[in-house]
Amino acid sequence: MKIFNDLQLAKELIRFPTVTPVDAGIMKFLEKKLKSIGFKTKILEFKEGNSKSVKNIYARFGTISPNFCYAGHVDVVPPGKIKNWSSNPFKPTIKNGRLIGRGASDMKSSVASFIAAVSDFVSKNKKFRGSISLLITGDEEGIAINGTKKVVEYLKRKKEKINFCLVGEPTNPSRMGEMIKIGRRGSITGYLSIFGKMGHVAYSHKAVNPSSCIVDILKNLKQLKLDNGSKNFQPSNLEVTKISIDNSADNVIPRDAYATFNIRFNDRHSSNKLKKKINIYLRKICKKYKCKFKIEYMISGESFITKPNKTTYMIKNVIKKNTKVNTKLSTSGGTSDARFIRKISPCLEFGMVGASMHQIDENIKVRDLKTLTKIHKEILENYFS
Repeated sequence: MKIFNDLQLAKELIRFPTVTPVDAGIMKFLEKKLKSIGFKTKILEFKEGNSKSVKNIYARFGTISPNFCYAGHVDVVPPGKIKNWSSNPFKPTIKNGRLIGRGASDMKSSVASFIAAVSDFVSKNKKFRGSISLLITGDEEGIAINGTKKVVEYLKRKKEKINFCLVGEPTNPSRMGEMIKIGRRGSITGYLSIFGKMGHVAYSHKAVNPSSCIVDILKNLKQLKLDNGSKNFQPSNLEVTKISIDNSADNVIPRDAYATFNIRFNDRHSSNKLKKKINIYLRKICKKYKCKFKIEYMISGESFITKPNKTTYMIKNVIKKNTKVNTKLSTSGGTSDARFIRKISPCLEFGMVGASMHQIDENIKVRDLKTLTKIHKEILENYFS
């Protein structure tokens, strides 16, 4: 049975220009690799509404429980101006012991590492009792509606049981082994429209200026203290990300004003409670300014935590053994596909160092990749022992 080289495989994956939601042939490539080591595979393509279709893959080695799943994504963010890179972002290069390329950190190297570890593990443990599966999506960096979310729904319909899942996000801030994510804050985005009455600036009494209203609303929302944090989570926070007024004249009071804000919230809140709280503010302030409003919300996920169990501590110990770092269990950071997977399985996140993710010259240390592969292999050995 073939044993894959993690570095070679990482390079091969980086060569695919898989800017969300472009597949560029990567799922077929992965399917071929996984079949060669005995996996049964299924490429799952989904499309919702006017969104672009996305290809995903679910692969499984073995048929019995327990089923240990590895989840990840092979889509990447745009590289920006290629001339700003030291080398082409889709032509991986190694400089000073670092692998450079878009997706090196987030998270093609992590996918390559796990596949390399699995190929090594199954070649030496042909009769292990259990199954190993992979859930790889091409829609994590984008709107995330045709990726892991849909695959999880598919697995539920098929009654596919996953006993534990490890998501390969780049969880380490600056050093391999620093951090395991055991949960995430929730995320809700508000798209706010304020409607006033257009008029001449010299006759403001005949108009209703929506800018005054929206500034007051955003000031109040920003000053709103949501909480002081909780046992497992940092404080919730609201950030205004966009403000716009489409007005080409300097002597005209506009009719409309728009803003977008995002709230990252902990387990002291739910998205529904936050929406009700915000709507009270909107009604009160709009009444004061005699404006009307419309608010639309996009909920990316609720806060969640995977209560640490023996598998959590086993993984923590394996990481510490291989990195000599006392790994922290954390809920910091943004969202990930763990928010979907946790509905069918307990899950943790651990992967590469994320210091350069989404940046120009995104990179990882080659020795960190080798360490991660060793960690993955030992996790499998311990899980199925």
